[in-house]
Amino acid sequence: MKPREIRPGISWVGAVDWDRRLFDALIPLPDGTSYNSYLVKGSQKTALIDAVDPTMRHVLLSNLDHLDCKCIDYVIANHAEQDHSGAIPDVLERFPKAEVLASPKCKGMLVDLLAIPEAKIRAVNDGETVSLGDRTLEFIHAPWVHWPETMLTYLKEERILFPCDLFGSHLATTDLYVTDEGQLHEAAKRYFAEIMMPFRSNIEKHLTRLKEYPMEVIAPSHGPLHNRPEFILKAYHSWVFDKPRNIVVLPYISMHGSTQRMVEHLVDALAHRGVSVKQFNLTSADIGKLAMALVDAGTLVIGTPTVVIGPHPNVAYAAVLANALRPRIQFVSVIGSYGWGSKAVEQLSALIPNLKVEVLSPVIARGFPKEEDLKAVEALAETIAQKHREQGFA
Repeated sequence: MKPREIRPGISWVGAVDWDRRLFDALIPLPDGTSYNSYLVKGSQKTALIDAVDPTMRHVLLSNLDHLDCKCIDYVIANHAEQDHSGAIPDVLERFPKAEVLASPKCKGMLVDLLAIPEAKIRAVNDGETVSLGDRTLEFIHAPWVHWPETMLTYLKEERILFPCDLFGSHLATTDLYVTDEGQLHEAAKRYFAEIMMPFRSNIEKHLTRLKEYPMEVIAPSHGPLHNRPEFILKAYHSWVFDKPRNIVVLPYISMHGSTQRMVEHLVDALAHRGVSVKQFNLTSADIGKLAMALVDAGTLVIGTPTVVIGPHPNVAYAAVLANALRPRIQFVSVIGSYGWGSKAVEQLSALIPNLKVEVLSPVIARGFPKEEDLKAVEALAETIAQKHREQGFA
């Protein structure tokens, strides 16, 4: 797609990747993605903010040619990850006088990841500014959003924030700005869940700091731009600051129907007690949807049969995923079944050390669940409902 003008002298020059379906060999991309790059021309100097994934380097260079760009003075590397900085070597080859500006930690990572000569990179301090003549860029260090070297760039005169991954979404679209807020909310929540949620406490600090910066446009590195910044800021505030909700997330596997029966009984018992349940059969579940559900949940209940003496591998993967994402859930339990013996509960507990939660009594049935097993499931549902009421989960 050709360059798109944001303001006179400020253009989107990135690339839309309609067909990519997996990110980092891990994250599903049901709606593709974009790699946003921005050219900012001042009266004296020109800056390129972020570069694209190396697979799309030709699109970036073509867009710069389309704008008849003869000179780039600065390449702003907000983040060293290759989907943002992978084309920097190609840009430097085309514009050899350009200087790369990055945070001190990012400088070292660009050298290590992309073999950019250290002499081509200048480290900038938190709050430091660079003048383009009639326009000023301010650099805001934002460590651990979501890597340790991340920074944001703020264009003062135009009140435009270039926040890199923050406020982004994996969404391929021809629209420069958000046009369908419902679609964007889901894509941005998925993005937050899969990428940003583990760094929620750090994002909390930066959301507070960003109140000092008036914003007319938020221009992230993935997805459409926000010309109504309050929409995405309000969503992030909810995902970061709000209490968990009256929701149980229930990922499970059932091999011969025993665990399935317990899951069905628990879902019904919770529903009758006014607790919402988001159920995921891990044989076919979209892990992005599972991650999104964890953003709001108060409780995680894991359902597993026993394979040899441990949890089903798909269930173990779900536990590892939850541990990595660090959702704000308050309670965890396990339900499931076994044939001759099981250490599934112990092994699953060992997989979630990052979750600072209260562990509720598990319910593990020998073989197909009997009446006493289903009564124990009912008791677990009652405990969860009571815990949610005590915590004020709405």
